Amino acid sequence: MVSEVKTVTGRGIPLVGNDIDTDRIIPARFLRCVTFDGLGAQVFADDRVQLQGQHPFDLPQYQSATVLIVNGNFGCGSSREHAPQAIAKWGIQAIIGESFAEIFFGNCVAIGIPCITADPSVTSQLQKRVEADPQLEVLINLEQLKVQCGSFEAEITMPSGAHQMLTSGTWDACGQLVSQADQVRATAAKLPYVAWSR
Repeated sequence: MVSEVKTVTGRGIPLVGNDIDTDRIIPARFLRCVTFDGLGAQVFADDRVQLQGQHPFDLPQYQSATVLIVNGNFGCGSSREHAPQAIAKWGIQAIIGESFAEIFFGNCVAIGIPCITADPSVTSQLQKRVEADPQLEVLINLEQLKVQCGSFEAEITMPSGAHQMLTSGTWDACGQLVSQADQVRATAAKLPYVAWSR
């Protein structure tokens, strides 16, 4: 399927710190939106104001990065799906961390963003390497469960269910419907209530 996520390659952006919650990722005042459009500009809004342009998401060397490298318990707090949406709208395509809050993890998988778990020594090494050279590419291979950044290579993990959904493309419910359009039409034709409006 078109929606298969087997590899993600791009420059990294390090975000150091444990327990970064969804209210920090996207503050509550931005949850009133009807669509998720525009949320990327507001990701980490309050943290960015506090750090006066020194937040990684504001630094010029990390613009256009696609791999977010975090630490422990990332995405904890409330279950708002706006958090992964805001991260995705900013341009992030994958997140590598020590651990993720369960609901945040599920919300990421639902939009095709792999949350990859790695040993703390691995995330720390990746963060340091990307800080030292922001032009380094991070290559995530979901099929081999490995991450590579320059000469550094390490093993990564992901729960088997999420791994299977991403690598097979079945995370994409709309994509599955479109790919089975003939079967959907055939089933709909057999349902008496579909014809009521005709």
